Order: sequence, then structure tokens, then C-alpha cells
Amino acid sequence: MEKSTHLQLKLFAARMRKLIIEGVYSAQSGHPGGSLSSTEIFAYLYGSKMRVDPATPENPDRDRFVLSKGHCAPGLYAALSQRGFFDPCNIKDFRKCGSMLQGHPCRACIPGVDMSTGSLGQGISTAVGMAMMGKLDKKDYRVYSILGDGELQEGQVWEALMSAAHYKLDNLSAFIDFNGLQIDGKTDDVMSLGSIEAKVSAFGWHMIPVDGHDFEAIEAAVTEAENTKGKPTMVVAKTHKGKGVSFMEDQAGWHGKAPNQQEYEQAMAELDATLAELEVQA
Repeated sequence: MEKSTHLQLKLFAARMRKLIIEGVYSAQSGHPGGSLSSTEIFAYLYGSKMRVDPATPENPDRDRFVLSKGHCAPGLYAALSQRGFFDPCNIKDFRKCGSMLQGHPCRACIPGVDMSTGSLGQGISTAVGMAMMGKLDKKDYRVYSILGDGELQEGQVWEALMSAAHYKLDNLSAFIDFNGLQIDGKTDDVMSLGSIEAKVSAFGWHMIPVDGHDFEAIEAAVTEAENTKGKPTMVVAKTHKGKGVSFMEDQAGWHGKAPNQQEYEQAMAELDATLAELEVQA
């Protein structure tokens, strides 16, 4: 990845983080922790990789994206707005009555959303169906999805992974946001997942472990996935819950909680400082 592109993606992610905090604070509700941990994945896909166009959001040849962990909608909304699908100012209406930006993504309301999600496990299942249709229709689009590590405790996830491997869906690339935390604490304490890498591989997927905050590592993994034939690819992205906001990082309590005014001001000050530092380099 060229240095300039790398910096542009860092700027994309920094602006996303501000929008995530703005939205959750404005609503006094939502899920900041997992939205912040998966920000670099969103930023790479929407800022660099996916063939999508805000002018033609229903283009049948577009790449598809499914947010399987639909509660992290603030991250998806931040990415879509940065990509130009709607005005970033709309984030202040997050979860408000009558707003298109509700607590979970809605395909009928939001341009750029390919699937309404929220019930864990169902998103990756839909992504598998989209990839199957791509094969049947002989289309060259790719399907991307993000799952939470706590979501892997849903049995439906593993049925979907089995199906994708059985049908050799090499046009499907999924990411696990592996931050090790869920609403009730550590995933290992709530319901241990054992070795995610070993399980994913055993279910017939090509598995790539990466640092989920490193754009070069993410790009290399996505390129490897594109070159992998005969099986789908799972990128196991090691991340930090609440990444970018000091008091939220690696804290399960920020899974689904909104900051108060003092916390909001501290978070935005930290994110403004990060953005300013990056803008000096641009």
C-alpha cells in the first residue's frame, strides 16, 4: 500500500471515530465499543476496496457488504457517510424517532445498506446466500461481512460457515472482529470459543489472522482472499474494543453504553488530536 493511501485511510478512520461517538452521544444509546474496534475494517472496505457508488447504490454489479453484528451500526453509518451515501450530519439523528439511522441497519431506509441486520448469526447467513447468487448468476462481485467474536456463540454462524465451504464460495470474505469482549465480559468467561482460528479452518475456510488496526495487514489479507480459489476466506482480526478513545479501550462496559457530556468531551478531544496530527502529515 502506498504511503499516501495509507494516510488517507487513517484519516477516513479518524473521521469515522468522531462520527461514531457523535451518534451514540446524540442518541444517548448505542454500541460504541465494537464500532470503534472494527473501524479500520470498515474504513478499508469503504475507503479503498469495495466497488460501490453512492450515485447507483442498487447497481447489480456492485460488491456487497453485510454487517452481521448489526448492533455496531454506528460504524457502518460512519463509513457510509464518509463514502458519500448520505450527509455525515445525519449521524446526530441516530436512533431518533423518524430517522433513517436506527439502532440496526435497515435496507429499506438507508442507501448503501445491502441487508437489514440485528439478530446475530443471520447476517453471515445472508452473506452466504448473496455469494451463492453471485456464483449462480456468473457475476464477479465480491461479498464482505463483519462478525463479532461474541456472535460466534450463535449456532447459526457455524451452519452458515459449513454451507459456504460446501459450495466453495471463494467470492466471500468475512472478518471476525476479535476484541475478546462482549456485553457481559470476556468471551472466554461468558462462553469460551477456544481457538477461533482452528475452528474456522476446521469448517473448511481459508483463515488469515491479522492485526485488525493495521491497514497494510488488512489489505494483504483481502488480496490473499481474492487469490484463494475453491473456498471462502475468514480474516480473524485481533482488535481492541473502544479503539481510539483511551477510557473505552479494552473495557467491556463500553459495549453498549453512551458517554455522558464529560466523557463525550474527553473522547472528542482525544479524537480531534488524533485527526489534527494526521492532517499535518497529509
